Amino acid sequence: MEKKFSIVIAEDHAILREGLKSLLSSYPDLKVVGEAGDGLEAIRSVQKYSPDLVLIDLSMPRMSGLDAIKEIKRMTPQTKIIVLTIHSTEEYIVAALRAGADGYVLKEGDSEELLTAIRRVLEGKRYLTPSISTALIDWLLQRKEGSGIRSAWDTLTQREKEVLKLIAEGHSNKESADLLCISVKTVEKHRSNLMAKLGVHNAAALTAWAAEKGLINK
Repeated sequence: MEKKFSIVIAEDHAILREGLKSLLSSYPDLKVVGEAGDGLEAIRSVQKYSPDLVLIDLSMPRMSGLDAIKEIKRMTPQTKIIVLTIHSTEEYIVAALRAGADGYVLKEGDSEELLTAIRRVLEGKRYLTPSISTALIDWLLQRKEGSGIRSAWDTLTQREKEVLKLIAEGHSNKESADLLCISVKTVEKHRSNLMAKLGVHNAAALTAWAAEKGLINK
């Protein structure tokens, strides 16, 4: 029997929420188990259903999407999260990734892109709307020469950057080791060094760095 992936939709516009539910329910392996009109309801739905995936907007009443993402990842780290929003500025994107989002899709996109994002994230990979990567690179280049981000980046070795890219793409330590023809222990050491050098504590934050540098493959 084909596995069904459970999904919670957190969106404060009821018409859009219903449209998303109708779209996703048309696929036999996707099942919408909960809906939420604000951040607090999203957290309650996740507590109740422990879904495989949450689709969430950033701008919602009572609790913002960013705060809800942080709480959801704290409660159920295994739950995948895709941001579906109108916000396309780099600050929003990086903040969402650092909060723990696994994907970022703009509402101006089509249903095919959303389904691609859902499939990729459920496979354990990351997804960013294609137009975002170039924008993030431009944003980074405009930052001041002496910024903390730029100086921290300059301390990374080429191998650490390669490991960072693979982490951001959702590869496990073993998969990364196989791809780079090194040991799992060496990958773990590089991962530890990356977190220390960049001042972060989880894979989502490392992914935010990779996004800022345009390393994530589409």
